[in-house]
Amino acid sequence: MLSKLIALLVIVLGVVAIAQLVRVYELSSKLRNRGEHEITDRDNNLNGRMMFLFVIALYAFFLWLVIRFGWTGRGEAASTIGRETDWLLNVNFAVIIAVFLLTNTLLFYFTYRYVRKDGVKAFYYPHNNKLEMLWTVVPACVLAVIIILGLKKWNDATSAASDEAIRVELFSKQFDWTARYSGYDNILGKFDYKLTTDKNELALMTTATIDSAIFAMEHGVTGIDSLESKLNNRKIMLVPEEREKMETDLSRKQRLIRLLYQMRAHHDSKMDRAAEDDIIQKDTLYLCANKEYEFNFRAKDVLHSAYFPHFRAQINTVPGMTTRFKFTPDITTKEMRVKKNDAKFNYILMCNKICGGAHYKMKMIVVVLSEKEYNQWMKGAQAKTFKTIFSPAPAPAAAPATGADTTGVVVDTMAMPAPVK
Repeated sequence: MLSKLIALLVIVLGVVAIAQLVRVYELSSKLRNRGEHEITDRDNNLNGRMMFLFVIALYAFFLWLVIRFGWTGRGEAASTIGRETDWLLNVNFAVIIAVFLLTNTLLFYFTYRYVRKDGVKAFYYPHNNKLEMLWTVVPACVLAVIIILGLKKWNDATSAASDEAIRVELFSKQFDWTARYSGYDNILGKFDYKLTTDKNELALMTTATIDSAIFAMEHGVTGIDSLESKLNNRKIMLVPEEREKMETDLSRKQRLIRLLYQMRAHHDSKMDRAAEDDIIQKDTLYLCANKEYEFNFRAKDVLHSAYFPHFRAQINTVPGMTTRFKFTPDITTKEMRVKKNDAKFNYILMCNKICGGAHYKMKMIVVVLSEKEYNQWMKGAQAKTFKTIFSPAPAPAAAPATGADTTGVVVDTMAMPAPVK
């Protein structure tokens, strides 16, 4: 409290001191029989020199910032497309800095060189068509080149990846990320929002999830049977607003259940495998160095933005549609820790849209592994397939008696993820 009072007192005294200095200047001007509007050659020359010194100091400070924090302060890009993006950004900065240096040099030099002199009038130069054309056409051409290059890079980054690329889906919701790897067949299973349940947060489409969604819609705690029972029970008194709300909810669910039955009638069970072998990963996203990745992005609730700062990748995740981005990480986490001399460094995936009160904690650690390490991790990830999570294995049977045959082991090859080749 005392420190705040002292700070406030210093500010007040500073304002009073400045006011008194201004008053002293006014009095001194009166004593010199000179109006405040009258500027002497001495003042003009002083201002001209100060302007010249200021631009020198400005350039020196700018150069120090570049030396101290790097060309742009972004650090080294950790993906192939990141280096291409950095090159384009460097071109932009080169153009901007060149214009900055040219215009400010002329501005402050002219202020110093053409300071007011007695008997010398300013030259009146109102218009020049050639100059107007020059500083309109040249910037337009430069901007056109930059925009065309930017669009080309954007199209390259968002176009479909090669068949060998590893497909990964990133599912965003308030306030976390879920990664879904395409599993053994490198095909991401289909999804439909109508299949969203507590056990099927990603709304993946299989025969089992369709049946589960139908059962929950009809017989769940808030399902159709429950709503009809409450609306038809004369012993339960409902206020008009509550009844209207329940009837609206019932009507919506009746439409959805018809769509679910249609989905089940047209669903091909052969498609189940594509979703069942998908690997569900929370908290940490594991990537393999020097392998191309195609990321598909979805949002459950509001607009989010997937931002990989070290890979120079960012794209919005939009409810109701899928967005796409591809890149190839080429520096492992271990290698980047050595480069940065930081044993605790990690790549990160962040949300770059303010998506709610806990937006600040919507992050996911990204670990880039060597091919050998990545294949080893994938072998252990088979327990996280969607089939295993949605339909957990039954509890193990009791231990067999002594002498019983224990060699009967069944291996589900569908749950095995594909190693990187």
